[in-house]
Amino acid sequence: MSTFVYKVRDVRGVPSKGELEAEDRASVAANLRSRGYTILDISEKGKGFSFREQLAQSKRIKSKDVTVFSRQFATMINSGLAMLRALSILEKQTPNPKLQAVISRTRADVEAGMSLSDAMEKHPRVFSRLYVSMVRAGEAGGILDEALDRIAAQLEAEDSLKRQIRSAMVYPLLIAVFAIVVMMAMILFIIPIFSKMYADLGHKLPLLTRIMVGISDTMRSIWGVFIMAAIAGAVYGLVRLKRTPRGMAVWDRMKLKIPMGIGDIVRKVIMARFSRTLSTLVSSGVPILQAIEITGETAGNVVVSEAMAEVKTSVKEGRPMSEPLAKVDVFPAMVTQMIAVGEETGAVDTMLTKIAEFYEDEVNASVKSLTSILEPIMMIAVGGLVGVIVISLYLPIFNLMQILGK
Repeated sequence: MSTFVYKVRDVRGVPSKGELEAEDRASVAANLRSRGYTILDISEKGKGFSFREQLAQSKRIKSKDVTVFSRQFATMINSGLAMLRALSILEKQTPNPKLQAVISRTRADVEAGMSLSDAMEKHPRVFSRLYVSMVRAGEAGGILDEALDRIAAQLEAEDSLKRQIRSAMVYPLLIAVFAIVVMMAMILFIIPIFSKMYADLGHKLPLLTRIMVGISDTMRSIWGVFIMAAIAGAVYGLVRLKRTPRGMAVWDRMKLKIPMGIGDIVRKVIMARFSRTLSTLVSSGVPILQAIEITGETAGNVVVSEAMAEVKTSVKEGRPMSEPLAKVDVFPAMVTQMIAVGEETGAVDTMLTKIAEFYEDEVNASVKSLTSILEPIMMIAVGGLVGVIVISLYLPIFNLMQILGK
């Protein structure tokens, strides 16, 4: 038996709260409803500190967990299983304790008479506005299983795109980290050993060697601590600045202009996400104005968000979506033309799906091409830096050999 804290409203609308002991939330909800109460909230009372529970609660909910939940939920609903029964099964078999708790609260809210979309809306960190809107459209149209299937497909496509980019960037990042570690080790530990040897020679060291010894001495002194602290502070400041609305807007525009094809990949990722999201919302029956607004909010780029605000105004005035999109540089001509054709033929969702599939394939090809270029460049850069340090250390020895030979 567990203790649950509840908040209710009686038949006169007067709110009250209290505690009940029961096996689960469903029993508490049934008890309160039988007494004529309207349930506002039910939560389990804390049982004190537990390291295992705290560790379980610290485990975050991944997009993969939500995707699996959506796919299984859709399958159960499609098989004719009652919604509450499906949620109860999913609550028991979900391995993530945080998601399990969210499903439990969602089930309790649905049992209390709330719609599924409203119950999910109470957990915005798990169920995004895109998710909730599609569920609401599915409930209204009696196609909840189809809506959940589309949500799962959307989440899977986004997750696949992220994995492609992440896996492609792992090797270059490892090389960069290795290069930094090797350079710091040589500057802090190896160069000082050679500098002590050269101090006994009494000869003037070559310029390159003096530079490296100076860098080593600076990094090992109190100034090195200040320099590292300044670098860490600058990085922290930039990260905090990037999180502000203005900083985010500047960063989003800068990403599109990064050289070596990176900006082009960012543009393709934006197009794939924009097309996939809008297509999924439109095909799920979400009203077009709401679909445009949600797409702008979930675009992940300020440029697209601002463009979608103009699109919403254009649609309200009875004009096509393609007109304002054509004025924004981030949208290629192919995208705006295909959307225009989709508007003329009444198949916008189909056209958007084709655009999304095209750009997802383009991202995959571009990322592979970029990594094939970056890997040798980074290897050459690492070799060059290490080579400069090694040459600077051995130059005095070569000079000494020449002096002794004479």
